[in-house]
Amino acid sequence: MRKRTIIITLILLFFQSTTYAETLNHPPIPKESSNTEKVSIIVLEKAKSEQEIKRLVSKNPNLQLRHIYKYAFHGFSVKGKQTDIDRLSKMVGASIASPVNTYKVHAEESVKMIGGMEARGLFDAKNQRLTGKGVRVGVIDTGIDYTHPDLRVNYGGGYDLVDQDDDPMETVPSQGDSTLHGTHVAGIIAANGKIQGVAPEATIIAYRALGPGGSGTTEQVIAAIDQAIKDKVDILNLSLGNNVNGPDLPISMALNKAVEQGITAVTSSGNSGPNSWTVGSPGTASKAISVGASTPLMNIPYVDVAGQRLRLEPLQGSVEWDFTKPYEIVFAGLGKKEELKNVKGKMVLLERGELTFTEKALNAHKAGAEAVLIYNNTKGTFFGNLETDVSIPVTALSKANGEKIKKELANSRLFARTLLMEEMDVLADFSSRGPVTATWEIKPDVVAPGVAINSTVPGGYLPLQGTSMAAPHVAGACALIKQAHPEWGPEEIKAALMNTAKPIVNRKGERYRSFEQGSGRIQIEKALRTNTLAMPASLQFGKFQLADRMHEHSGFVTIRNISSQGQTYSFSLPYAENGLRWRFPLSFYLQPGEQKRVEIKLSVDPKQLKKKIYDGSITLQAGSQTISLPYLYVLEEPNYPRVMGFGLGKGDKKDSYRYEVYLPGGAEEFGIAMFEVDSLRFIGFIDWKRNIGKGQLLEEINNDQLPEPGIYIVKVFAKKAGKEDSIESYLFIEQSGQITVQSK
Repeated sequence: MRKRTIIITLILLFFQSTTYAETLNHPPIPKESSNTEKVSIIVLEKAKSEQEIKRLVSKNPNLQLRHIYKYAFHGFSVKGKQTDIDRLSKMVGASIASPVNTYKVHAEESVKMIGGMEARGLFDAKNQRLTGKGVRVGVIDTGIDYTHPDLRVNYGGGYDLVDQDDDPMETVPSQGDSTLHGTHVAGIIAANGKIQGVAPEATIIAYRALGPGGSGTTEQVIAAIDQAIKDKVDILNLSLGNNVNGPDLPISMALNKAVEQGITAVTSSGNSGPNSWTVGSPGTASKAISVGASTPLMNIPYVDVAGQRLRLEPLQGSVEWDFTKPYEIVFAGLGKKEELKNVKGKMVLLERGELTFTEKALNAHKAGAEAVLIYNNTKGTFFGNLETDVSIPVTALSKANGEKIKKELANSRLFARTLLMEEMDVLADFSSRGPVTATWEIKPDVVAPGVAINSTVPGGYLPLQGTSMAAPHVAGACALIKQAHPEWGPEEIKAALMNTAKPIVNRKGERYRSFEQGSGRIQIEKALRTNTLAMPASLQFGKFQLADRMHEHSGFVTIRNISSQGQTYSFSLPYAENGLRWRFPLSFYLQPGEQKRVEIKLSVDPKQLKKKIYDGSITLQAGSQTISLPYLYVLEEPNYPRVMGFGLGKGDKKDSYRYEVYLPGGAEEFGIAMFEVDSLRFIGFIDWKRNIGKGQLLEEINNDQLPEPGIYIVKVFAKKAGKEDSIESYLFIEQSGQITVQSK
């Protein structure tokens, strides 16, 4: 059997971080006098011994050495006046001197939003507060910094699947590209120090499956899942994945096996939104809890330009946007010093590129600007961070909105009014959407806060965003539920969260589709107080064909009364659709502890259907509690991508290569075509086939099927049911025979 080496990547969106040192920056502190004493972290370009660091600091008697860092990076922290810190930084060869965050940390805000604070006021059967105590949470990730003061108490050991030892420490600079992702994820789950995670007394078991730079192979992640099963963890968090929307990839199947062994598995859905069919494996695993990202409570600035209200995205570390009067907007190119003329007292519009966000902002500030608006140089908006404190607000906006402002400026002077709008529970644009191909299942299952989440990293704290940050909120919630109900298995825990989730709406007030948000944003306290469990918590009615006559599909739900009182149960009809007919069981009564398996029937006349995907929610009235069960069904071959996940590399045999590609529904015609990069002249096919089955396609090809060394464009295409999709990439073939594929 050929070895599968699908690359797994972190499901996270970094606020622009180009070096390891930059990722360690804390949110900046307000400007202070140079005589004010502060604590700064000094990151060294070259490692120095502990004795040498002490000797160098001792030459500056006004500075106090506080801590020497040995693992996350080479450096130390000192306390003193800024002028003395600057002098020492130059003396020791610092790559960066970052002030320690003196803001109040806000990890608790997202915990509070999902009901985590209220949950801590509840008690388990042993009369202990619900904090996750006694629950073992496995984190398959980049490892964790178990020396972090907020994590070391809860660290319960682990294993390194990259280096094959029992030391799952994050990758440090001497080992390659440093990492911090696993430490951030672990902090959201169970930090217990300066910040408090969702389950601050849960035990973290760390599995380092992703090495330098935060990448790893299928084998490493599956080995970590295998080890977690062996270790009998209660909850398992995987904030990682790929872009293959298929239910049958090995990691998804392995995760389903873990659930069958009694482990509640939580995984991020991916950051490839906002389009449908973008949720990736293992977020496609049927039995796991797949998590999308919503926004916590945020004050979002808007600028009113020529009657159009344009949204701004504050950069992490920016001072708050707080303007009450209109300001003139001027355009100043890329924000170079020589471009920033006549900007004093004005808002300045800059294009992204060449300079860092911080350099642009500092240049504008020195030129007297009141605020900076940086618009994207590619389609869509972006998120970023500042590497140091800047005294004026700095925001991002989309390319389209930036060009709108620039166009208005070409015609006349432009004055802009601004306003702040409170925003919460909106689905993050980057959050991957479902459904899942082949099984037509609803994914993600739930959503949780995943934007601007502050948590632990080696050496301090850092706000990050991504579905990587949303999943550990759910893993922490599962730990609290497991403590409250140790007899519950994964199905009960998943149902409790989904049955009590809050459906969310977009900025227009329209409810998101079921395959975009699942049941909605989790509410931990309500999950802990639920009186009923409905399992499974979502229903898939399969795929219908136009050739079918009136056809009936059934879904089965087990309703369990977990309250101390008898309850009456009844279903309500969903929104009426032409061609559909629902049949629900009559109202029924359950005694405490009693359960009943009921059948829900859906009859469909495909000839009356106008859409390819139908979804919504079925309402179950359970006593005084209302439960929504998302449902989905599809017609024929919906508009899913016909091809995804292409890779090409060295084969197992000498002078051979192997490609892999995922065909969600198979293909009537499949091919890999090559073109010259400049002229786009067709060279030939690497491979071409007809009538390929669905799933992962792994094929070896001979050396002579590839062209001479050089740069080419490769187009991978697949046709199915009248629809053709393709992936275009650059193919680099070196003289040595090494091949690199890069997305176009």
